[in-house]
Amino acid sequence: IMSNYLINAEFRDDLGKGASRRLRREGKVPAILYGGDREPRSLTVLQKDLLLLLQNEGFYSSVISLKVGDKEQPAILKDLHRHPAKPIILHLDLQRVRDDVEIRMNVPLHFLGENVAPGVKAGGTVSRISNELEIVCLPKYLPEFIDIDLSAMELDDMVKLSDVKLPEGVELAHPPTEEHDPSVVSIHMVRVQVEVEEGEEDEVEVAAEEEKDED
Repeated sequence: IMSNYLINAEFRDDLGKGASRRLRREGKVPAILYGGDREPRSLTVLQKDLLLLLQNEGFYSSVISLKVGDKEQPAILKDLHRHPAKPIILHLDLQRVRDDVEIRMNVPLHFLGENVAPGVKAGGTVSRISNELEIVCLPKYLPEFIDIDLSAMELDDMVKLSDVKLPEGVELAHPPTEEHDPSVVSIHMVRVQVEVEEGEEDEVEVAAEEEKDED
């Protein structure tokens, strides 16, 4: 499996909270590699390397080359624990990947043609209901993102899940049904002005009623 992203990692044997805190002070991120038919392995990755890779949107939805010593193996990012206040990663979960075993991933949606959509030109607003889709595929078919073309959408048009064109070899983890086919994106007129005016009228009526009660 070819990969555009490489992570250098080291095995670690000292486990526990104290060890993890010490590693973070040294600029390292504790990580776990699991899956396949092998035991989970504890690793460390350099914080600065990881933060650089995380600047690429594709890193989150690609097969990654994980290099430990002189050996490389394919993996995918399954979970990321960020510090609530500081721009650092606290922990990394990676899953081993095999050519012949399907993987389940969240892949970002890219919305194209928004500026030329007739519905937008008519004053409508694009409402993105989903920004990613959960898909299932073999590693070789994993797309970094899925495109959705908005260029022909009119006012009050919507793209439903069943309308999304999936790349070759890719299936939805939760396919749409007749009863459940949610919207992914729509274009509609936002009537903010009217809602504000109606709200003010309601407030006036309430105030008038309160005055009556006081009388």
